[in-house]
Amino acid sequence: MFQDITIEQLLARRSTGELTLIDVRSPSEYQENTIPGSLNIPIFDDAERAEIGTIYKQVSVEAAKDRGLEIVSAKLPTFIKTFAQIQGPKAVFCWRGGMRSKTTATVLDLMGIKVSRLMGGVRAYRQWVVATLDGLELPPAGYVINGNTGTGKTLILRRLQAEGYPVLDLEAMAGHRGSIFGHIGLHTNNQKSFEALLVEQALMLQGSPYVLMEGESRRVGKAVLPDCVVRSKESGTQIFIELPLEERVRHILEDYQPMQHKDELVQAFKHIKNRIHTPIAKEIEANLLIGQFDRAVKLLLEHYYDPRYAHAMSQYEGERIVIEVNTIEEAMEAVKEHLPVKA
Repeated sequence: MFQDITIEQLLARRSTGELTLIDVRSPSEYQENTIPGSLNIPIFDDAERAEIGTIYKQVSVEAAKDRGLEIVSAKLPTFIKTFAQIQGPKAVFCWRGGMRSKTTATVLDLMGIKVSRLMGGVRAYRQWVVATLDGLELPPAGYVINGNTGTGKTLILRRLQAEGYPVLDLEAMAGHRGSIFGHIGLHTNNQKSFEALLVEQALMLQGSPYVLMEGESRRVGKAVLPDCVVRSKESGTQIFIELPLEERVRHILEDYQPMQHKDELVQAFKHIKNRIHTPIAKEIEANLLIGQFDRAVKLLLEHYYDPRYAHAMSQYEGERIVIEVNTIEEAMEAVKEHLPVKA
């Protein structure tokens, strides 16, 4: 018989790297919100789940169960084979730890594949995230990377993180770069997914004497920063990076890969077009349409992003560390000089 485990047991076992988590809900449910790091092996796809739900509401519970059994039976060999290919201990979950995860665990147990089932499912995990976030404290010192659009703030943080520095990558958690074009080429996370990733990353930084983050606004894409992050950001040491315009344009083109996302860029530009002087806005749009992205980006920086950033900085009265460099690589090395020894 399969074993039921609590969220605390699941987190403890996963922290040692000994447990693979498997979400058996439909693909759309998985995309909406899941436990970070889990795999998706759905017992029903989206269409099947919708069909069973309709039968449940319009016919009867028993009819829905019969249809569910019919669907599962047809795909059972492939379903079992998929699980059998995953080595090591496994735990399955659904929304509330109900029928789908119970059916999966029971069938796998009958076939000799041992799995655990998370009691309470994703809902229990979400309750843990909310409770943990409510009492979350970040490391006592914060270092905040600021700079005009295109100064490579996120790239610098990710390179520092790869070297072992304590970083909260808020844009990665949000799946968004924080601008009107920030969603392009990315999967944007909702608030629940953002908070789950934030809690798990923040807990990994417990014991670190400081934390690095980017000088984001309160909202990043669909996600709103919690108070503990805002407090750390506002009270932290502010590092401002200044790069030549040409280097910023180069980095933006490298990051966004505009040739692959031309239509999305044009569509996103329409949301800010009316905020830019009409002749300039027309020139930017024309350059986007003909693929002159370097010219379009340069104009956007000069006539939209830089003036907005300059206005925001004019309101800032705190002390700041200003780093003037020629490349992002130089900027990263300069940032290191202002940080304590790695945690």
